[in-house]
Amino acid sequence: MRSEPQINGNAERRPIFAPAANGRSDAEAALIRNKLKLHRRIIDELDLAALETAEEAELRKAVSQLVRTFAHEEHLALNFLETEQLTTDIINEMLGLGPIEPLLRDGTINDILINTHKQVYVERNGVLELTPVRFADENHLLRILNRIVAAVGRRIDESQPMVDARLPDGSRVNAAIPPVAVDGALVSIRKFAATPFTIERLIANGTLPQTMATFMAAAVRTRVSTLISGGTGSGKTTLLNALSHSISHAERLVTIEDAAELQLQQPHVARLETRPPNLEGNGEIRQRELVKNALRMRPDRIILGECRAEEAFDLLQAMNTGHEGSLTTIHANTPRDAISRLEQMVAMAGMNMAPRAIRQQIASAITLIIQTQRMSDGRRRIVSISEMTGLEDDVIQLHELFRFRMTGASESGEVLGHFEASGIRPKCLEWMAARGVKLPIEIFNPSIKL
Repeated sequence: MRSEPQINGNAERRPIFAPAANGRSDAEAALIRNKLKLHRRIIDELDLAALETAEEAELRKAVSQLVRTFAHEEHLALNFLETEQLTTDIINEMLGLGPIEPLLRDGTINDILINTHKQVYVERNGVLELTPVRFADENHLLRILNRIVAAVGRRIDESQPMVDARLPDGSRVNAAIPPVAVDGALVSIRKFAATPFTIERLIANGTLPQTMATFMAAAVRTRVSTLISGGTGSGKTTLLNALSHSISHAERLVTIEDAAELQLQQPHVARLETRPPNLEGNGEIRQRELVKNALRMRPDRIILGECRAEEAFDLLQAMNTGHEGSLTTIHANTPRDAISRLEQMVAMAGMNMAPRAIRQQIASAITLIIQTQRMSDGRRRIVSISEMTGLEDDVIQLHELFRFRMTGASESGEVLGHFEASGIRPKCLEWMAARGVKLPIEIFNPSIKL
């Protein structure tokens, strides 16, 4: 047999139950089909209930023995490495998530993107790459997908062809199946590091400089209400997790999410998660109901994973009534766009408020807007930190404190630029000083390199 493609330099070969790829010979395709047949026979004959409680070494031994037996019966010539690979694939199929299990264990991968059973991409270091991983057929992919969503009490079928779910490690899963997915099931898995990102790691990655990190940490510690804005995949949740490290362990936090993925390190965290409707269309619990309920749970702060609809009104109310320092994220391309989206979300609550009243609520509730962006080279950066200072002539006053100024790109495509202060001294410094945190004025000097 010719050598198989590698993933990330490791000897991870194409899963044996993958269909033949373009360019394979008929003999190789036949071998793949024989391996698939062998795999199905093993699944049919194993006592799965007993093996689920067995030790991994015992399970591997049992499966390996069956592989050798059936390979002999089917006259398949498998060497030691191929037998071990087949054994691993079968164990992953029975107890894990099949062919994508090695990708989930690869710490260098950020996203796993499944485009039907035929194609799996991953994002590594901000760059998309095609993997040799395949599913046997569409039913195989749907079987793995149902295993994921059932574990968190959700469902996906023709009547509800889209779902948000999560894996046990907190990785976020989004899936769409026919009829909304034209060519077959589409699955996106956003992985999260086993060890949460800290501000120090973000600084080391070039996401922001130490000066900006010091300012943001001080703002979070002194309960300055903050909105994190950015596009999809720009690092909003990662930044929210990192900033949460600055929150006092003496505070009670209530988190609200569509799919629980926040990795807060405080000891006193109450986690709430939305619930989709059941088969009869009943029992749905939306983020707005959870925000209202959170107010009765004696929170010091409310952390909303993502603000996307009418819950914006109740969150702004909470920020204005004793829950300063609450945090949330929002999809928007600029800080000004984030404000406009908040206005639209409040209007969705059906409160029939005048535009000026809505803007007054926003300006009173939120102080800082942190804008994140995924650059063309795949790196995530904080491109702006802005402060809202009030309402003037029905317009929310927004002042940029720090920015990333892009100056060009290298021959390899790396984005070049630098961070700088705007020279504006934020009004929230007085709030911070009153709570015991005094920052040097020099950090806002535009002539000093950050």
